[in-house]
Amino acid sequence: MEVYVLAVVVIIVALIFDGVNGFHDAANAIATAITTGALKARTAIIMAAGMNLIGALMGTAVAAVIARDIVDMTQVSAEQQLFLVIAALLGAIGWNLITWWFGLPSSSTHAIIGGLMGAGLAEQIAGNDVHIKLAKVVEKVIDPMVLSPVVGFGLALIIMVILNKIIKKANLKETDKFFRSAQIFTSASLALGHGLQDAQKSMGLMFMAAAPVGFFGIKPGQTEIPLQIILMASLAISAGTMAGGQRIIHTLGSKITVLSPQKGFVAEAVSSAVLFISAYFVHAPISTTHTVTSAIAGTGAFDDIRAVKWSTLKNIVMAWIITVPSAGLIGFMFEEIFRMLFM
Repeated sequence: MEVYVLAVVVIIVALIFDGVNGFHDAANAIATAITTGALKARTAIIMAAGMNLIGALMGTAVAAVIARDIVDMTQVSAEQQLFLVIAALLGAIGWNLITWWFGLPSSSTHAIIGGLMGAGLAEQIAGNDVHIKLAKVVEKVIDPMVLSPVVGFGLALIIMVILNKIIKKANLKETDKFFRSAQIFTSASLALGHGLQDAQKSMGLMFMAAAPVGFFGIKPGQTEIPLQIILMASLAISAGTMAGGQRIIHTLGSKITVLSPQKGFVAEAVSSAVLFISAYFVHAPISTTHTVTSAIAGTGAFDDIRAVKWSTLKNIVMAWIITVPSAGLIGFMFEEIFRMLFM
């Protein structure tokens, strides 16, 4: 296959992944606001799409991690690099669609990382000079994957304790009204953080596809993400968000704990803070899904440990655990198929 045509195909598939990411993860930013009545579903989705678009324009540090710190494939041909990226993308898209169908809020972040590692492993086994950067994967992926849910849960629980001491004697009706209004801003902030984090993963993949053939004026050794890629990724995730993702909205909004406006506000505020800190200071591609889900569980645990629906949470955590190997397996299989057919 002509390498330039293949590069265009890979970029298109990366944009599809970006759209599926928005579709799959739209629930992260808006499920609590919809469930508590702070926003109507359509309004929330439109708001999330707009904030995703703006957030995606706010940085590229996470994109650089995806492009450089997961798999080293600089020693193989441009064609091999492109097939590896498209195999990784198909692994991530396939796993995202499977978990969306079952209403499980799995991580698009870990799906694409799993896809890259699976496709890279297939190349390694075939004897090609491709290397998975395990030390970087542990530092930038595994450690944040473990820490972000713990931080989300713990912070949400602590803030619920503090807030309830402050508003202990306040009128419940008035406080609910206040927190519903406040949720408009926290859900917008969370959507902004989601765009900042998740669109960058697709930017990194598009850069990996464009760099070997010099698209968008990319020069050998360049690390800066071109503006054209940033804009395309921003628009794609925003368009995907408009599609909704109602199945996962239902899971996050009602199947983990009974949400009140106060809990929704706290979960959104904590999650958006973790997303911004990880993007700007840690430069780690963390999962919006993991952070939001654990923050919601943390608010529920404030009432009573039994207020959290642990059976549902167990299923979600199991989906988290198997995301990297499952997407990796799909990516591995596609890389094997591509090598048999085209390389």
